[in-house]
Order: sequence, then structure tokens, then C-alpha cells
Amino acid sequence: MSLEIEATDVIKIILQFCKENALLDSLQAIQNECQVSLNTVDSIETFVSEINNGRWDQVLPVVSRLKLPHGKLESLYELVVLEMVELREVDTARAVLRQTPVFNRMKQEEPDRFLKLEHLCGRTYFDTKEVWAGTSKEKRRAQIAHFLSQEVSTVPPQRLMALIGQALKWQQHQGLLPPGTAFDLFRGTAQGTRDEVERYPSQLDRTIKFGKKSHPECAVFSPDGQMLVTGSADGFIEVWDFITGKLKKDLQYQADEQFMMHDEAVLALSFSKDSELLVSGSQDGKIKVWKVRTGQCLRKYERAHTQGVTAVGFSKDGTHVLSSSYDGLVRVHGIKSGKMLKELRGHTSYVNDAIYSPDGSQVRSTRVHAWSHLPR
Repeated sequence: MSLEIEATDVIKIILQFCKENALLDSLQAIQNECQVSLNTVDSIETFVSEINNGRWDQVLPVVSRLKLPHGKLESLYELVVLEMVELREVDTARAVLRQTPVFNRMKQEEPDRFLKLEHLCGRTYFDTKEVWAGTSKEKRRAQIAHFLSQEVSTVPPQRLMALIGQALKWQQHQGLLPPGTAFDLFRGTAQGTRDEVERYPSQLDRTIKFGKKSHPECAVFSPDGQMLVTGSADGFIEVWDFITGKLKKDLQYQADEQFMMHDEAVLALSFSKDSELLVSGSQDGKIKVWKVRTGQCLRKYERAHTQGVTAVGFSKDGTHVLSSSYDGLVRVHGIKSGKMLKELRGHTSYVNDAIYSPDGSQVRSTRVHAWSHLPR
């Protein structure tokens, strides 16, 4: 059962990270571009209390980072201006009226309402009954506090880091990460062994044990160094985490005890350049191309050779599969067409190995044969 995650929730988690790390320009840019607002406060109770007590120096910076309905925002700023006029802070009230985007909008859409506020700033007196019109400053604050509290929410702090931490703990619990291993979050790999300067082998690092009725016939590392794949006498193809010596259970099909496999022994394996695809050859002359992340068989060559396949490999551009066999032949197969494109003869006995030249223009097979005129 898969979990559905809303894209807006992911954006909100990123916005929270920006807010907590004072990346306010990034916060504003993401909100504007995605049209998703965070609208969270540290505490709704504190937010409401500050409004009820008229602590506008605390309220307005918080409100500036929220996306609120224009009507509620105008009511808030209108109350702030009225209280400033009541306290005879007329110059400040007039500056707020003329420089705040909320009032610029009001001036265009509700000019009479705006002019009334501007007229109040020009008076030499403050008429409480006229301004509050049958209510009171405290009731206006309470009303606005109620309206705004419905627009905001609270969430636990540092949600992004908490979710990443939970994911890493789960991987450790599943044996996908050794306990105590440092993790390169950006690359998605464990640090340490993989980051050491490469040196020639000097000692045994890890042993992978197979069942009594099976043994590996071939093994290959992925070009990105993240996977070790083995082909066994029983036809199984298994992907390993070579640091732990355990099967990679982050591959769902292996976690479900489903494996890439052949009917007979797997004799040859090779990865594509990007480590996404794997080609395998078996004792019965069959070749298969796999998508490693899903375990899906993308292409099957039922009669690639009449005898066991001794070597396989991808062309430089990933469009062809090269193979050699005990039948003495070297062949090139098209991945898209699923057909044999070229047969290279010349060996009088079985062919141990065949590889492409670095530029992909030739095939080199054991017993030192070089072939040209390959399909393009």
C-alpha cells in the first residue's frame, strides 16, 4: 500500500526550513512562485494573545510572512492605524497609510474608506464614540484575533530534518545502512569506505555466503560503485550492498523475495554506463536486459546463442548488446529491435570474452580478433 503525498505539503516543509533558517528571501520567492503559503505560527495562543493586547510590533512581522485574505488583512491594518491615531502617533499612522501595500490596494478599491482614515490622521482630536461606533477597541482586537487564528496553524519544528532522520533510522533498521555509518545525504550513499582513496586490494574485506545448492558463476560492480551483482548456478541474479554483505532490500522486488533470474546458470553480467540497466547471459544461450531499480526484464533474446554465453556488454551509446559464446560466435543485438544485428565469425573454438573498443568502433574478442564495420 503506497502513501500519497501532496506536492503542496512538500513545498510547505521546504518553506518551514527556510523560515527556521532565516532564509526569508527564499521563503518569499518560493511562496510567490508556487502560490503556496506556510501560514504557520510558533503558537496560536501567543499569536492571539499578542493581538488582544495590541502588541503590533510583534504581530505585524509575523503577519508579513503569512498569506491572508485581503479583507482580514485590511481590517487588521485599519485597527493598527486607528490605535496609532488614538495614541496621537499621527506621523507614524500617516506613514503606514501611504507606504503599506494593503492601504495602496484599499485606496484603489475602497477610496472612501481610505479617505476616512486619512481624514482621521489630520484631526487634532480623537472621537472615541465616532471611531469605535458602538463597539470598543478590545472587541475589535478580539474579533480580528479570532478571524486570523482561523487562517494559521502550528506544526512541529524542523519537520524536514525529522523526516530525513526517520528515513535513515528505517534504513538502518532494515540493514541498508550499517549502525554508526556517516551518511552523504546529497549523494544518497554512506560515507567512509566509499569515500576512501582507491587502492589496490591488500586484504579480504567481506565474504558473501551462498546456499549449499548454489554458487556464483559471475559478479560485477556497477559503474557508480553502489551495487555488486552476482549471477549464480541456480539462475538467480542478486544485487548486494557490498559494504554490509547483505542483499539490497531498498530494491522492493528483492525485499519481496522476487529476483531477476534465468532458467539455467548465469554465466555473464554487465552494467550500462549509467548503472541503470543490467545485461545477463546464461548457460542455455539466452540473454536478458534488466532495469535494476525495478527488476523488470526489458528485453529477452531467447536464441542469442546455441550454447552458453561467456560475455555480455553494452555499446557506448547503450543501444546494442554485445555477446560471445561457447558456440564460437560474437554477436551484436539491438535493444530496441530485439534482433541480432551482426554476427562476427573467425574463432575456431569457444570465445572467452568480447568487449567494445573505447571509441565503440571495434569489438575485441579473445584470441585477438579485431572487427570493424559495426552497425551504427
